[in-house]
Amino acid sequence: MTDLQHREHAESFGAVAGHYDVARPSYPDALFDEVERLSGRGLRGAVVLDVGAGTGIATRLLAGRGARVTAVEPSAGMAARLHEVSPEVPLVKAGGDELPFHDSTVDLVTYAQAFHWTDPHRSVPEAIRVLRPGGALALWWNLKDRAAPWVAAQEDRLKAALPTYRYSGAVNVVTEPLNAYDLRLGTARLRWERRIDVDTVITDMRSKSYFAVLPAEQREPVLTAERAALLAEFPDGTVTEPYVLELVVAATPA
Repeated sequence: MTDLQHREHAESFGAVAGHYDVARPSYPDALFDEVERLSGRGLRGAVVLDVGAGTGIATRLLAGRGARVTAVEPSAGMAARLHEVSPEVPLVKAGGDELPFHDSTVDLVTYAQAFHWTDPHRSVPEAIRVLRPGGALALWWNLKDRAAPWVAAQEDRLKAALPTYRYSGAVNVVTEPLNAYDLRLGTARLRWERRIDVDTVITDMRSKSYFAVLPAEQREPVLTAERAALLAEFPDGTVTEPYVLELVVAATPA
């Protein structure tokens, strides 16, 4: 993907914020247990910046664990949806490459399904700057488990049909800049699944950047074909989606 395509994809989410909010997968409780374990501190009472917060899926879960969380989101459309759904959540319109916060003021910076949209050579030092000593940067991704044959087949169809489709699970690639800093790194992989109907699967796909950037005449035939393929695989219309959740936590020295 070229830099221009990357920017176009990154800016595509505002128009599909509604689809994103209702159909994207959530995160299991075990994720936040692992964030606490790897960061070495509890979430209750922690000052957290949830960067690239989108419509607030992870933001609300962090708040539910007792964190004092501020959502940070650059997209006007995504931020508007977040505010509509969760008006009580403090919200700042900004991105991770330039955080409008003072030095050494937060305990945790999180990126849920979002860090790969930043320039890590800017976003990592920005996170370190705003973290207090002993704070941590936590990055995680929900990735469909390609060990499931139907998921692998879907991946093959999307690669063939969509010119800018990519699998975004290259955690080692996007986190490589962390190695340049004095950080204590920890990782975890969690497996979980959700059961949803085929319509929700299709709505989720509409929220993906590689669909959002397409004109309707290119997008709709692919989604129609995908709906047919899913119904052939799941005749009762209920899909069990398996996920591998990949987590990286980088803790700063105390």
